[in-house]
Amino acid sequence: MFNQKRFVVSHAPFWHCGRSVSERSYNTLLAAAPAAVAGIVAYGLPALGVVALSISSAMIWEYLFNRITRRAVTIGDGNAALIGLFFGMLMPATLPWWTVIVGTFIMILIGKQIYGGIGANPFNPVMVALAILMVGWKDLFDFDGMLVAYNLDYLTLQPLVALKYFGVEAASRFNPVDLLMGRQSGAIGAPFGLWIILGGIYLILRGFIRWEISVSFLVGIAVTAFLFHASNPAKYGGPVIHLLSGTSLMGAFFLATEDSSSPVNRIALFLYGTLGGVMTVLIRSIGIYPDGVVFAILVINLASPILDKIRPKALGKVA
Repeated sequence: MFNQKRFVVSHAPFWHCGRSVSERSYNTLLAAAPAAVAGIVAYGLPALGVVALSISSAMIWEYLFNRITRRAVTIGDGNAALIGLFFGMLMPATLPWWTVIVGTFIMILIGKQIYGGIGANPFNPVMVALAILMVGWKDLFDFDGMLVAYNLDYLTLQPLVALKYFGVEAASRFNPVDLLMGRQSGAIGAPFGLWIILGGIYLILRGFIRWEISVSFLVGIAVTAFLFHASNPAKYGGPVIHLLSGTSLMGAFFLATEDSSSPVNRIALFLYGTLGGVMTVLIRSIGIYPDGVVFAILVINLASPILDKIRPKALGKVA
């Protein structure tokens, strides 16, 4: 009689790279912190309150969900704090406290945990929550209103709003240096492009995000904006204002690069990022929203599994 052995086969991947979720989360927190601090310095205590409440409430919602479902408590891996920081950075400083609570609840429950937790969510949780809030309470996302309320010494009109409703002439008063340094109205952390770029470069060099997504996302924005501008220079803005305004840079380095909702294969990565950049400018130019990054990323998240089916041809041949 054969001495049979039992073989247990687990799901791929089988080769551990040695890194952990907590390592990625804490390094990304470090990379995003300068832009968040710059926003808090610019907008003051209201911005600090929004960011602090966003991080803390996200961690509390995750802890409660873990306890209710009798799963292992996962707030120690830093992911809840990270997406809480991103959510806070994308909010206006005047956002009411209850909206932050509702947003983080949607983000943790609907955007992440309902699919099984980190690594299983098909959509970026931050984008899911932000899209629902923008559709449900559109008037609360008045990024220019915060400047009027707190008398901040900034340009008093969001560049993308000026571009969409008043044309290129109104948006031309924003020079690239001002845009890059965050001298524009907007969310708490998203307008500070220089710090976001530096944080993104740090993550790329450390290998925590794929450069293919970030570069192709920005290229997609630049090329599409150039084509629109060439077709009607008086109506559509050029690549510079699209790249340096709104949440373009944050989308390229921090949001589109989220692991579980982005593809793996290199060809798919380029297509994924390029499609996100193209969709961003399309929504801005012919859609109803001045900034289309949120909905563009949700669209490419949806397309990610399809794009990942595109794989290089295997070497060798069938015998």
